[in-house]
Amino acid sequence: MNMDRYHRDHASILQQIDTLRSLSRAGIDANAEHISQAIVETASLIKFHLAAEDQVLYPRLATSAMPEVAAISARYQSEMQGLSQAFGRFVERWRVPARLQEDPEGFRRDANTVLRALFERLCREDRELYPAAAGL
Repeated sequence: MNMDRYHRDHASILQQIDTLRSLSRAGIDANAEHISQAIVETASLIKFHLAAEDQVLYPRLATSAMPEVAAISARYQSEMQGLSQAFGRFVERWRVPARLQEDPEGFRRDANTVLRALFERLCREDRELYPAAAGL
């Protein structure tokens, strides 16, 4: 299975996470507009990436003749539900610049939790899920 699109998506999402970190370090209050825009852009990338996984990748892996690949796919798909919901709440709360300016430390805490979980998930997919899919 060709995994190029998924790897490009991951690279773009990781770049967005890095952008959010850089903007936050430079000052949440001063960069609230840019942070807000980066959050929305990241959410858009993730939305399309998840749709591709849900509509193409997971169904293909679920029908694999290799039971371990189907099991990995089911586990990853199930795990993504919680992270997707947490990220959705993060976007809903922090996409408004005024909220970022009102509570920069709350944003920093939430970003550290949600973006770290997202980063770790992408790394795990690159190490485990995508190599299994590429072998099909």
